[in-house]
Amino acid sequence: MQLSVKGKQVDIGDALRTHIEDTLPDAIGKYFDNTTDTAVTITKDGGRFSVDIQVHVSKRVLVHGHGAGNDAYGAVDEATQHVTKRLRRYKRRLRDHKHKLSTAEAVPALQYVLRAEPEPSADEEDHNEQDEPIIVAEMPTEVETMTVGEATMRMDLANHPAYLFRNTKNGRINMVYVRPDGNIGWVDPESGA
Repeated sequence: MQLSVKGKQVDIGDALRTHIEDTLPDAIGKYFDNTTDTAVTITKDGGRFSVDIQVHVSKRVLVHGHGAGNDAYGAVDEATQHVTKRLRRYKRRLRDHKHKLSTAEAVPALQYVLRAEPEPSADEEDHNEQDEPIIVAEMPTEVETMTVGEATMRMDLANHPAYLFRNTKNGRINMVYVRPDGNIGWVDPESGA
């Protein structure tokens, strides 16, 4: 496993780097021996540390964990627990479907990042313009073909609020998302709609 440790607004000391290099591969190795790469990003904002761990279990499967706290070691351990919890939950399904995940059909697409709209000032509230959003980035991506269950699993593993996919049963583009009540929503447009 290729492990990358980066710090944003914080210097990663040798002791913290060694702690990550000693604990993370062992924790992930309990569930998967052949992860492709892992990235750990540690950010300090004021006196709090924020840790994001991204593990690529296979070419198309990403597992994300997040931890935060006043102690960098505690934040790393919390993020590691998030990753291992997700891997433990889906271990059997990921191993059983590994060949299927790597050969799944995908449709090429473009992914855009739009600039967030600024909050209107008191002068601008009455002035409602319908401007086009400003595109900050454009990246190639793929919309994979999978079942609703697989899409829900992938959304949970990556800790995303929504996941777009092509449904294997009907070939249509579908989306699963996390509802405000914690349940999962599923959008399946009718054919011809």
